[in-house]
Amino acid sequence: MKVTLFALLLGTMASTQASPSQLTSLHDETRQRTIPISVSLPQQPSHCSVEQPCKVAFISAGYGVSHKAYSFINNQLTSHGYLSVAIKHELASDPSLSVSGNLYQTRQENWQRGAKTLRFVREYLTTQFPEYDFTRILLVGHSNGGDLSSLLINQGAEFIAGLITLDHRRVPLPRTTHISVLSIRASDFPADPGVLYTTLEQSTYGGCIVKIPGAKHNDMTDQGPAWLKASIAKLLSGYLNNKKCEQLMQ
Repeated sequence: MKVTLFALLLGTMASTQASPSQLTSLHDETRQRTIPISVSLPQQPSHCSVEQPCKVAFISAGYGVSHKAYSFINNQLTSHGYLSVAIKHELASDPSLSVSGNLYQTRQENWQRGAKTLRFVREYLTTQFPEYDFTRILLVGHSNGGDLSSLLINQGAEFIAGLITLDHRRVPLPRTTHISVLSIRASDFPADPGVLYTTLEQSTYGGCIVKIPGAKHNDMTDQGPAWLKASIAKLLSGYLNNKKCEQLMQ
């Protein structure tokens, strides 16, 4: 796949590593697509090296939401030693997200495009940040961002270590014991049948489904109420500290 860095055209060589502040977007020449991103180093980046690479997380924004609207999640990730990459998936030139018909079928174009974007971003950043482990990425996705993240895993991507979704509703969670899963649920809309684990599946695959009473789907961003962001941050911290599901729900 041929790639170029859209944000850096200042006479630097293509092999030059970029700083996070310079990486505001990437350009995928194969698809002629510019992808807005925001990269944040872990709070102690000096601990990361080629010999002992630090962890990586991709945050996929919800439909119509800025990729920069999840700073409370980004802060949790960087405080736990992650290189955090927030990604905006929809561009003004893209078709609108389908709202009719069988949504699992009519939204495939959006999700497939998003899965390709995640692969592209990983491929490019692997060369830019050799001190980080892009072979075991944590995917975090809100709403439609959670759907496309789940789809990528269901396609068989082998570089995913974990998945956190914030009230995604359409694409089934991965049925596998190889990936740790946390799905944080709002209270105003149900997920489609078969998306979440049954009680038996949750036990079989070791995933965790946590519903936050009174939480609204659209409030799971920086614009949401302080109590909700605090609740989500607590769950994220517990997950990142490898707490068991029953401990997260306490």
